Amino acid sequence: MANKSGEDGSFIFTDEELSEMSGLKRGRDFIEVTCGCTSHRYGDAVGRLRVSGTGDLEITCECTPGCQEDKLTPAAFEKHSGRETARKWKSNVWVIVNGEKVPLAKTVLLKYYNLASKHMNGSHKGPNGRPCHRDEFVRCTKCSKERIDSV
Repeated sequence: MANKSGEDGSFIFTDEELSEMSGLKRGRDFIEVTCGCTSHRYGDAVGRLRVSGTGDLEITCECTPGCQEDKLTPAAFEKHSGRETARKWKSNVWVIVNGEKVPLAKTVLLKYYNLASKHMNGSHKGPNGRPCHRDEFVRCTKCSKERIDSV
């Protein structure tokens, strides 16, 4: 059932995995589905979640007709939607499956996202393992401490 040629993005997910997802659109190396995030204050903010073959997730916001937000990360979309308790986007951003709102964490859509984050080359991590920009720090030649590059 999956198209091996990749012409319509079906190599990313099988038809069974995507069945009953609302607003499904297949592209050459991506799929798009309708997604949203619910704020108790503002209600539902709706958008289009694009999952690429590389595991990248980006959301085009459609919360209001004039909204110009494009290519948001799920975390940024969660914040943009006015969610009071942001920082849990895997649970707060949802897609519609069989007519019900299902959190991203309970769908197959994060399958490649998790793989993409595991296979990063690690050059974005500092000596303590936390993410940082690789060009922000320099090592002192006298004491070997890492310091912020002021250039």
